[in-house]
Parts: sequence; C-alpha cells; structure tokens
Amino acid sequence: MPRIVLLFPGQGAQSVGMGKGLASRSPIAKEYFDRASAILGFDLLDLCSNGPEADLNATSRSQPALFVHSMATLADRLEQTPDLMESVVAVAGLSLGEYSAACAAGFIAFEDGVRLVQERGKAMQAAAESSPSGMASILGLDREQVESVCSEARQPNEILQVANLLCPGNIAISGHQKSLALAQAVAEKGGAMKYIPLAVAGAFHTALMEPAMERLSAAIASTPMVPAKIPIYSNVDSQPHTDPEELKQLFPRQLVSPVLWEASLRNLLALGVDQFYEIGAGRVLAGTLKRIDRKAACECIGE
Repeated sequence: MPRIVLLFPGQGAQSVGMGKGLASRSPIAKEYFDRASAILGFDLLDLCSNGPEADLNATSRSQPALFVHSMATLADRLEQTPDLMESVVAVAGLSLGEYSAACAAGFIAFEDGVRLVQERGKAMQAAAESSPSGMASILGLDREQVESVCSEARQPNEILQVANLLCPGNIAISGHQKSLALAQAVAEKGGAMKYIPLAVAGAFHTALMEPAMERLSAAIASTPMVPAKIPIYSNVDSQPHTDPEELKQLFPRQLVSPVLWEASLRNLLALGVDQFYEIGAGRVLAGTLKRIDRKAACECIGE
C-alpha cells in the first residue's frame, strides 16, 4: 500500500474562477459550497467563480473560500478513489491550510471548520486593520541573512520578523509597514534575488496578531474536536499530533509564531512517502516540496 501525504494551501492561493469548473461537474463539490454558503450567509461559489477579486482577497472571505474549495476538491477525489484515505499517513497545511488538513484527517467536522475559519478570517482582518502592517517574501537568502535584514530594517518600537520558512531560499517576513518598506532595499543590498510584497491584510504570524489569537482561542475552545488516526504536522513545531487538545493549543499559537513549513516537509519526507497530493487552489506547496527534494512525487489536485 502506498504511503500518501495530503497538503493543503494557505491564504494567497485564491484566484477568481477557482471552484467554478469543479462545482459544475461534481455534484458533491457543489454540495460542499452550498452547505458552506448557508453558514457564511453569502454565495461562496459565486464569489469564488466570479469575484470581484478584491472581495475574494479580503482575509475574512479568502479563508473560508480556500477551506471550502480544498474540502470540496477532496470530496470529489474521494468519490473517484474511495480508498484513498486508507493510504494517507499524514496531513499538513500552510497556515490556514492546517484547518483543511484537520478536517481531512477527521479532527473537525466540515460545518464546524467553516465557522472556525470564518471567525479566524474576521479576527485576523480586525487585527490587521488596527495597525498598518503586511508581509513580503524574500528569495535567495537563508534564515540568518533574512534575520539580519529584519534587524537592519526594523524601526524603533516596530515589529519586523521571519514569518514563514517555506523552503530553501524562500522566506516570508511580517511587520509594520514602515519597517517592511525599508526591508526591500536592505534585502536587495544583501543579495536577495527577489523581494515580493504579499497580498495579505497584515503582519500574520507575529505579535501583531495577538488580538486575533485571543478571539480565535475562544472560538476554538467552543468547537468540537475529536482524536484522529491520521496525524497532522503542525506549523508551530513541525511535529505530528493526533490529540485534539494539543491542536486547540497550537492553532491559536500559529497566528503569532513563524510557520515551520520547510521543517514540516522534511519530517514528512522522513516517513518514506510515496506520493504527495496538494489539495485545492494553486501549486505553491508542490513548488516548496520540489525545492527540498526534486524526486518527491507531488500531484496537484484542483484548478
């Protein structure tokens, strides 16, 4: 039996048109969008299919959109290959994608997941609006060099720090806008290949998200979670977890902690995985995996 790992994308993978073809050909995928829309209070499939892009990119909308799109994509694939989950040895998701991974593994019911990511998106949007901040990707530098960039560009009483350790040579930073704006010149002077501002509302995975963490903690505490046989590899510590009580502690911490994605992928590769599947929008995670191990087999399932 092959050893399979499912990977789920995070915010930034969304694009207008996602889910349109899937829902038109797959009744079960359409059902997932309909069930989510009844909870969210707006037509999610219409937003994903037709935009407008600014609305889809809003944190409060993009997070439930990506979660539902991933779960609908997985449901469609399971109709085609019902025994797929029997071969899944672990799951992981990038930031928001951890909630999709948790739902796929069986920790959280779909409807509860929709409510939780909606609240997460709203909480993060509110925290972001309270202070001008953002994120950027730096390509071509290692962690020590990026830490040095942050130290040099960081202004007094401001935050600027490593936020996502995606793969070798691809590290995202988060912080106040003034410091973030100065970081580009510092990074380029230090030899960075590219400096890419990210289309997100604020400084995710830093202390600026503490108000969101408090709000999310309350939502998670009231969300039913059950133990799962399939472990989820956490962004916070890159380790496997099957205890829902551990997840209830890790999920809020994720908002203010660097995402250890590269370390998680390396730990997953050490399991002797035969096949990775990226479930949902985009192909970013497959790209990060290939930067670590070119021979790793990863199929992208989605549009």
